[in-house]
Amino acid sequence: MRIDVVSIFPDYLAALDLSLVGKARRSGLLDLRVHDLRDWTADRHRTVDDTPFGGGAGMVMRPDVWGAAIDSVLGDDPEGHLVIPTPSGEVFTQRHAEAFATETHLVVACGRYEGIDARVAERYRAAGRRVSELSIGDYVLNGGEVAALVMVEAVGRLLPGVVGNPESLVEESHGAAGLLEYPVYTKPPAWEGLEIPEVLLSGHHAKIDRWRRDRALERTAARRPDMVAALDVAGLDKHDLRLLAELGWHVDGGRLRRTSDAPEGTGSPAPVAE
Repeated sequence: MRIDVVSIFPDYLAALDLSLVGKARRSGLLDLRVHDLRDWTADRHRTVDDTPFGGGAGMVMRPDVWGAAIDSVLGDDPEGHLVIPTPSGEVFTQRHAEAFATETHLVVACGRYEGIDARVAERYRAAGRRVSELSIGDYVLNGGEVAALVMVEAVGRLLPGVVGNPESLVEESHGAAGLLEYPVYTKPPAWEGLEIPEVLLSGHHAKIDRWRRDRALERTAARRPDMVAALDVAGLDKHDLRLLAELGWHVDGGRLRRTSDAPEGTGSPAPVAE
C-alpha cells in the first residue's frame, strides 16, 4: 500500500518513522511518503493561503496550490483515494480503517487555518475520484496532521505483516465483535493490594473466554451505550442477552434498547428463553 501525506509541516509527521508503522515503512510493507505543500507554490513567499470570500476570521488554503499538489501525488492512478481530515467530516472509525487497509493508494491532505477551499473536494469528486472528508472527533485541532497520524497508524497496523501477532487484532476494541475490549492483566498477579481475577489463573479456556466476553459487554454498556444499541441481536447468545438484561437492555423489534427508554406501558422486557 502507498500513502502520501501532504502538509505545510512535514516534520510534524516524523512520528511515522517510529514503532510498527516506521518498521513497516522501512521493510517495504508500507510505502509512506510525506510531502511539503509549499513545494507546489508559485511565488517567492511560498504562499498557501488567502483571505476568505465573504469575510470572516482566519485564512483559507488556496485551491490552486492544493490542486497542483494532489494532481502530482495522485497522478493517473485510478485507485487513488483522497482523504481530507476536517472537523466537519464524517467520524473516522475502525470500519474506515479496515476499508482503507484494503486499498492501494491513499492521499491525505492536511489542512490548516480555516481549512482547504471547498472546491478542492468538489473538483476531485466531479472528476470521479473517491474523496473522504473525515473527523477524528468532535473537537477542533490546529491542523490535519494529528488526524493524519491517527489515520495512518489505524490503517497501517491492519496491513498483513505489520502486527507481529495478528490474533491480537481480533478481540481488540472496536473490532468485528462491536465491543470494547475486556480488561487485561499481566505479572505480578498481586500488586498494591490488587489481585487479578482468579478465573484468569484457572487454565479453563472456556471460562476465561466467557469472563472476557462478559467484561467486554459490561464495559461497553457502561462507556459506549451507542455501541450496544448497534449490536446485531442475532450474534448474541442466551448468556449475552441475560447479562444485557441485568445491565438494563432488552430486545425490542429485533434491536437492543435500554429498558429505561421503553415507551410507557410496555411493561418489563420478556425473559430470555432457556
